[in-house]
Amino acid sequence: MAPLQRTRTRRLAYATAALTAGLVASAALASGPGYAVGAGVGDPPAPTPTAPTAVVAPVAPERPVAPAAPTTASPANPTTPTATPSKEPGGPAFGAYLDYGPRGVARISELSRWLGGADLRVAHTYLPGDRWSNIEGLPGFLDTWADWRADEDDRLFVLNVPMLERNEENVSDAEVRIELRRGAAGDFDQHFRTLAERLVDLDAPDTVIVLGWEMNGMTYTHRCGPDPEAWKKYWNRIVTTMRAVPGQKFRFDFAPNRGRDAIPWTQCYPGDDTVDIIGMDSYDQPRGQSFDEAVSEPYGLQAHVDFAKAHGKPISYPEWGLFRNGDNPTYMKRMLAWMDEHKPLYNTLTDYCPHGVWQCGDNPKASEVYRAALFGRTDTTPLPKPTDPAPTPTAPTPVPKPTPLNPPNCSPLELGDWVEYWLGGKLCLRFDWWSRHR
Repeated sequence: MAPLQRTRTRRLAYATAALTAGLVASAALASGPGYAVGAGVGDPPAPTPTAPTAVVAPVAPERPVAPAAPTTASPANPTTPTATPSKEPGGPAFGAYLDYGPRGVARISELSRWLGGADLRVAHTYLPGDRWSNIEGLPGFLDTWADWRADEDDRLFVLNVPMLERNEENVSDAEVRIELRRGAAGDFDQHFRTLAERLVDLDAPDTVIVLGWEMNGMTYTHRCGPDPEAWKKYWNRIVTTMRAVPGQKFRFDFAPNRGRDAIPWTQCYPGDDTVDIIGMDSYDQPRGQSFDEAVSEPYGLQAHVDFAKAHGKPISYPEWGLFRNGDNPTYMKRMLAWMDEHKPLYNTLTDYCPHGVWQCGDNPKASEVYRAALFGRTDTTPLPKPTDPAPTPTAPTPVPKPTPLNPPNCSPLELGDWVEYWLGGKLCLRFDWWSRHR
């Protein structure tokens, strides 16, 4: 069949900030839009980053755009589903994407109540891909998720990590190619080393890293198509860098879109040594496609299962849900049955409109199916975890960068990371200005 280009929608969060600086001059700066990394098909709202410490007044943080409040049955007083739920042990560990920040963690228990006390053992969020400081895991953003993970031994924290900044800014293929080659050469190693160190320090060393997700599509700057060989080398470099951090037990999830999309995802596979899980994002699209076609299409659900088996890897579904075919209870029922049959390491439903069933009131029929299938479900089988850290390789040698030279008689001002980002560099104050007027 002809290649299918998935159309994506976006949801952006905008923030405006003001800064006043003293000494001999003052300036007012307005921050640009904060682009949120998202779930590929309709992005979730951006998180609220903590402004870095600076010698000037702090920049106002971004404000998240919260998903609509749940419009289905009250979690506190659920109505009894009509279908008999499956409570057999050994079912796939499951959860849902519910929000970027602390609100997402709080909603896990609410969704559990709506599902009759079902055991949601997976939490899922995304790092923003607007700039490197956020991809590093801005201090304060990951704390609540790490605390949730640490509360129970059998829980799993899944974190989508962009491979490049400006990840949703429609960057050209030519520029993507340049950035992928820079990454493969080691230019961005430190950002991923910082992220790994922060996760270990937060006692979340066994986080599942969904790195460069949906790389076979066109939505993200971290896409594979412009240079598959550079993309694979860059992936391997990131994994090697993060595994070199002492104490880590990360698992790396390679998760393309279902189907061919812009490039066959098998052409992007970086190799068994640096992939721990082979995932797939599977939404109910394109319009009119049956579930059987989603299974049998080139690079579809069956190809995914077969490929993972051939490579000796577990599977996962980091993103899945409804989409082009609206409130489709058949897709919901068949996808749940597919996962019960093939037992992925984990799955997380994307739970906001148009994909979800709890925080979205547009899909009542599919919501009923989802709730009936999972109502009261518990799984007494612990999640498989690595017992020992992965071998610690030697970290790649970073490519040295030249130190910028300051103009003579000029002293750079420390205005903080946020301000310097929007200025495009440090602000330099000349102390010989008076001599020009003598």
